[in-house]
Amino acid sequence: MIEQYSTVDLFCGSGGLTHGFNLEGLKVVAGIDFDSTCKYSYENNNNSQFLHYDILKLSAKELQSLYPPNTYKILVGCAPCQPFSIFTKNKSKATSLEEDERWRLLYSFSNLIKETRPEIISMENVPLLKTFNQGIVFNDFIKPLKKIGYYLEYKVVNAQDYGVPQRRKRLVLLGSLLGPIEFIPPTHSNKFVTVAESIGHLPNLNAGEIDPHDPLHRSRSLRPLSKTRIKATPEGGSWVDWADNLKLECHKKPSGKPFGSVYGRMHRNEVAPTITTYCTGLNNGRFGHPVQDRAISLREAAILQSFPHDYKFIDPNKKVITGTLARHIGNAVPVLLGRAIAKSIKKHITKYSNVNR
Repeated sequence: MIEQYSTVDLFCGSGGLTHGFNLEGLKVVAGIDFDSTCKYSYENNNNSQFLHYDILKLSAKELQSLYPPNTYKILVGCAPCQPFSIFTKNKSKATSLEEDERWRLLYSFSNLIKETRPEIISMENVPLLKTFNQGIVFNDFIKPLKKIGYYLEYKVVNAQDYGVPQRRKRLVLLGSLLGPIEFIPPTHSNKFVTVAESIGHLPNLNAGEIDPHDPLHRSRSLRPLSKTRIKATPEGGSWVDWADNLKLECHKKPSGKPFGSVYGRMHRNEVAPTITTYCTGLNNGRFGHPVQDRAISLREAAILQSFPHDYKFIDPNKKVITGTLARHIGNAVPVLLGRAIAKSIKKHITKYSNVNR
């Protein structure tokens, strides 16, 4: 059954999606990403090969060669979603979206599917992709797949419903040439995993400290004014709880009200907000530790992304660049969301294992 299938992970990053597949016993033979700095964490936590390659230049023949002989193909990936965040206010219709640099990765993904025809596919991205620019980009992705026989299901899911201790809504698409495919129902809709349950056991840190036993458990240093501000922030609160003399001038204006989570603290008994690539900075969102006077550490961010507590991100032979590590963590598909995708595919394979292809 599942042993007959092999997976390639496009835009694999540090391996969140791949690791979820590994936990379900779905073999990932290779991960491909243009960011070579992901190689260490990808290969040292997953029994898979990392290929530093530009997806725009990847040919169908090269992709096909990665799959072992006599196996069925699964192709998965999460094309970088920044275009759908940065340009949300740009409602103009592009004359040639496929030639637009912002969208070419997604079109390349679609073309690789059309040319290699894997039995099963999955694509994960931000919900805005479905409606961006009147849905042109997303429809351009799915229409050719339907035309060549893929059964598709796509829906917006929240990672907290699958055990991720974080509110993170994502558009997940599943496709199959075997028959109708469905995403599994929520596994944690009645009891979300909280911040305290996830990171409450970790050693305390002061701002700027590094845990001597875990170099990823490190917190950014704070200036004196930032220390005063975080001390004035209650659990679950933000800058709106400060005295006026601590507030920034921009926050005192009506235009600052929509940014009420900036300089915020998480709440121990709730899930975390969406973990981003800027998750270790107090001024980037509600990334303050619930009770310690600092922003969350890189290890805490990784755990809130549902990476295992011992997932290796730091190459001991290279200088630690915290911004790079934060990008690896924030950009990742949460491991348990990846596992839910894998569970859905595994269930589908079991159902259609006896269907003639």
